[in-house]
Amino acid sequence: MTAWVLIALLSLPLAQSPEDALRLTHHRVTNPRSPAPEPGAERETIPSLIEGLRSSEDWHRKRRPEILRYWRTMLGKLEPEGPDKRWFGHIRRVRILGTEERQGYTRIHLELPMEKDFYQPHLLLVPRGQGPGPFPAVIAWTSSGPDYTAPEQYWGSWLAERGYVVLTGWSFIRNYRDGTTARKGAPEKLYERFGHWLPIAKMVHDARREFEYLKSRKEVDARRVGFIGFSLGAKAAVYIAAFAPEIKATVALDPHIAVNGGTNWFDPWYLDWLRPFPKIPTPERTVLSMLNPDPARPGFEHDHHELMALAAPRAFLLIGGRGDCEDCGGDSDDRQSWGYFNRAKEVYTLLGIPERIQFVLTTDGHKPNGPAIDPAWQEFFERWLKRTPPD
Repeated sequence: MTAWVLIALLSLPLAQSPEDALRLTHHRVTNPRSPAPEPGAERETIPSLIEGLRSSEDWHRKRRPEILRYWRTMLGKLEPEGPDKRWFGHIRRVRILGTEERQGYTRIHLELPMEKDFYQPHLLLVPRGQGPGPFPAVIAWTSSGPDYTAPEQYWGSWLAERGYVVLTGWSFIRNYRDGTTARKGAPEKLYERFGHWLPIAKMVHDARREFEYLKSRKEVDARRVGFIGFSLGAKAAVYIAAFAPEIKATVALDPHIAVNGGTNWFDPWYLDWLRPFPKIPTPERTVLSMLNPDPARPGFEHDHHELMALAAPRAFLLIGGRGDCEDCGGDSDDRQSWGYFNRAKEVYTLLGIPERIQFVLTTDGHKPNGPAIDPAWQEFFERWLKRTPPD
């Protein structure tokens, strides 16, 4: 076997083993900062979402509305309500900061009015010399490291050169009003203005605002808009897939899908587990108490398999970076993430569309790109945003 063939084989995503195909257990909790250490969780079974259901109609009429109500209560709201709306104007009132031509696309540096008094910087990449469009589009969010321009290098240039409009961005917890960030006041500013609205849910609304901007452009086919995010952006992607029906295909690149595993979903800038709810229904209720209504039982009753299932029938791709170990800890999805994926896939299978949810587990590490990562998201968007007819 030649060296280049061996390298190519080693770079392929790991196949799902028979053991992984049967895995339905929780992820072991490895983050020492978790408010719920949950010893023994990895030996408990993740609750099924299709138990007692006989048809797709049962899912849509019974189980799905129950799950949606539960998460909406936790998140506070999914969009501005009542007095909140005064803070949001027309998303097309953009500020153009500069334009330049790149190979195959035009790069527009602009700011979008995410709130009336808050303009967020973005890059808009528009295909050039590839016909008049309209083109499919992808919203691309960076992680907690580099700024909003990084997705152009990660995925944007590849997409734009092949006939996608791309809007790069980042979560508001990286750059909010008055320059606040996750650790320097962004969650508090959110609560001061909007009340009970968890930061991860505000990210969903921001992505929906970005969709509205893309929809307003003649170059964009609004029926074919996707989302991709890495790390912090991947965490947002999980919620965007569940609660932003405009987004037809979503890639979550190493979010660590378990809500209580090795990463930090509990932090104030994501789900804020320990913050008391205001009057819903008692001052003592928290996100932790709703995720884990039976603290005597290891493993949470509510977890992110529910959100992946809420994304159905739209396409969802989870990419993990640590297929080389059973329980790696840290931010990467590893083999234990199969349990959450398998439970969500049961719903997709009940609906007759199992091919629309995928888990590609690589050994590329916690990175936005890699020899197995790149073919996965590229083929996913080509299939679901280009080759598959829009609904």
